[in-house]
Amino acid sequence: MQKNINPQGDSGKGAYDSLLLVGFGGPTPGCCQRHDSCPGEAYCFVEGIVGDAPSHAPRVKAVANHYIKLGGFSPFNELTFKQADALGAALKKRGGDLPIYVGMRNWTPYLHETLEKMSEQRHRNILAIIMSAYRSKASWERYQNDVIAAVETVGASALNIRYLEDLWHLRPGFINAIAERIRMACNDISESRFGKTALIFTAHAIPEVAARTSPYIKQFRQTASAVAEVLGTDFDIAYQSAPDNPTVPWTGPDINDLIQKKKAAGVQDVIVSPIGFLCDHVEVLYDLDLEARATAEACGMNFIRAGTVGEHPEFINMLADLVCEEFQAVR
Repeated sequence: MQKNINPQGDSGKGAYDSLLLVGFGGPTPGCCQRHDSCPGEAYCFVEGIVGDAPSHAPRVKAVANHYIKLGGFSPFNELTFKQADALGAALKKRGGDLPIYVGMRNWTPYLHETLEKMSEQRHRNILAIIMSAYRSKASWERYQNDVIAAVETVGASALNIRYLEDLWHLRPGFINAIAERIRMACNDISESRFGKTALIFTAHAIPEVAARTSPYIKQFRQTASAVAEVLGTDFDIAYQSAPDNPTVPWTGPDINDLIQKKKAAGVQDVIVSPIGFLCDHVEVLYDLDLEARATAEACGMNFIRAGTVGEHPEFINMLADLVCEEFQAVR
């Protein structure tokens, strides 16, 4: 049942006056103006994450080349703004015309830029949504810490920012959206063939020490299990996007290793569903559509990549329902 919202009504002390989607961010087309000879925004974006020490330069160049092979930028920001627009439209249908802003951790619009704008427009009580399905220090606490740093940067201490705390990795809207993306990707596969296909769910690899102190793996596996149950099939989980030659162990198995293992077991078709990502940005487009696909093709396998949830109506309506529930809680 669709939940309704009325932010313009008598919502009481502490009512929210705006929403903030907090994303990782991605480079956009153009030049970052940080170097005399412009290397492109992708280089500056990666450098800002990895670090600008000379010893980091090879790693920065290698990762930046992922973006260059895909046109030199990431669709992450554009896709996140589309999700924000879709969420705004869903909330309007529920009776709310709530301003929705997007702030990024690692690229413009940076969080401090967005929060400064929100402060100037007199938004004080903000509900923030961290755009991550599973929780770890990297996917939750660092986002919150960056928001705190952004508030300090703009001197907007009057802002009251709270987070959508609901664990939505098992919400039907999320599960059904993933299942539908898989069905859409498999339109050309017969039911009998689908039953023999290896369905692999992926999420971003994280250091094993971080995994041991967070619910990240458990939540990832719970989502995968719920989606597989809806589809009536078996599944495997794998990880992607780990750094090359890491100094500490990261979660596995790697998607490429698992594909090769499936080939050795006689599997001919592999479906990869990146449920650890909410939109088709470069870590999906490069690490799966290029690298994992190349691995499968080298094994003589048919590779199918399901889309991320993106703006799927079930996913967006789930977020809208959660926002409505949170509004009711503070009325």
